[in-house]
Amino acid sequence: MSYEKIIEFASRKSLFYPAAEIYPDSPAGFWDFGPTGHAIRRKIIESWRKEFVEREEMLEIHGSQILPEQVFMGSGHLKSFHDPIIQCIKCKKFERADKILSETLKKHIPEATPLEELNKLMSENKIKCPKCKGDFSNVSYFNMMVESIVGRGEIKTYLRPEACQSIFLNFSRMVKTMRMTLPQGIAQVGGAFRNEISPRQSITRAIEFAQMEAEVFFDPDKMDEVENWDEVKDYKLRILRLKSSKVEEIKAKDLITKKLVPGKLIAYYMARTQEVWHNFGIPLEKIRFREIDKDERAFYSLATFDFEVETSLGWLELIANNYRTDYDLKNHAQTSKTRLEYDDNGRKIVPHIWEISAGVDRTLFAVLECAFTEEKERTYLKLNRKVAPFHCAIFPLVNKDKMPETAKKILKDLRSNWMEASYDSGGSIGRRYARADEIGIPFCITVDGESLKDKTVTLRDRDSTKQIRIKIDDLVPTMRKLIFENKELKNFGTLI
Repeated sequence: MSYEKIIEFASRKSLFYPAAEIYPDSPAGFWDFGPTGHAIRRKIIESWRKEFVEREEMLEIHGSQILPEQVFMGSGHLKSFHDPIIQCIKCKKFERADKILSETLKKHIPEATPLEELNKLMSENKIKCPKCKGDFSNVSYFNMMVESIVGRGEIKTYLRPEACQSIFLNFSRMVKTMRMTLPQGIAQVGGAFRNEISPRQSITRAIEFAQMEAEVFFDPDKMDEVENWDEVKDYKLRILRLKSSKVEEIKAKDLITKKLVPGKLIAYYMARTQEVWHNFGIPLEKIRFREIDKDERAFYSLATFDFEVETSLGWLELIANNYRTDYDLKNHAQTSKTRLEYDDNGRKIVPHIWEISAGVDRTLFAVLECAFTEEKERTYLKLNRKVAPFHCAIFPLVNKDKMPETAKKILKDLRSNWMEASYDSGGSIGRRYARADEIGIPFCITVDGESLKDKTVTLRDRDSTKQIRIKIDDLVPTMRKLIFENKELKNFGTLI
């Protein structure tokens, strides 16, 4: 599988494509999502919400994307949210020093590497501009915050660079108004903005992107009091430990005995994270948690595990998992002069936070690449049924003999029962099957001449291409079992 094939496929099917593409001077790093791409993206979010937010009984909010300067003084972004950049002296192109070095030296160079060391590596390895072979300037820092203008600009504001700050700012309100008890997750889906100096690799590194954010607030003295621990204690996580080149499968309970994580709460949420992303259709063998060394992780984090998926771009980070301690609440409390505490039966504490910060668009890219399947006679997306753009497609075999009317009545009945269905009456039935398969629709329903006589239709499976004959009256309950219970087609009729 090549990155170029995925991008070509995404463009051809209008899954995603550059924003404002009709204007030639539009800046890089902004993307639009077409009907099918948006539908898959939305299904990923809905599945995350059902499997993660609702099952874990998290509170869900929607925070503002524009926040005042003081917020980012409190969070530390105005001081430390920067990338190490270089500029070609000849063609004036900007690049990230850590990325150029990583690509040239074929090894990971952390972005937190000190400037002096980056400059030394650039000099020792005689790094040249990949575009014009010119020399680069010295490495300097570039702040990635995107400034915004509100009103006449009296109050300085920024577009948020990560969705989590809204959650931290909502903490005291949630405690007061939602009868919040610890541990408690607060989640949201929303946009974030980072002024990438050199956006590349399509939607995996954009200026505007979306995050599925979950921040779990807990009492550090009660980190091992996890209600559903028995559900995951023997679940195996795929871990790449420090200074190791091989992924190990380690049970959640052994993460604690081996002292890889500080307590059960963290092991629990790591297990649930792997389960949910695996259920998006990402094979376990392409998944790993990479343990991050203290010299590379954020200074406020006591433990960091990047959740990564193997793609044509290499191991792509989809989720930042950080033990943020009480850093955020303490700093926002100090800057805003507001108490951000939790009253545990008279004992005032500042909760610690376990962060699960997932990229929506990176997840979409990984899901598409894992689902992209090429066979001798067809190319299709082998998507998990829950994240497919439609549950089924409905076809009249021909556009006569009342077949379209019957097909449209089935379409209406399915939609009124909360099933997502598309309708296609153009071209041969083979071409319509191919179009549905290509965008990942798991089932096709065909109305033919027999349908008008015996009130049955043909129901076809995308992956096996096998079909059964089924009564029209049984379609709704059957589709529910196929989609939401992941039942096999052969359970509902004889294969034909």
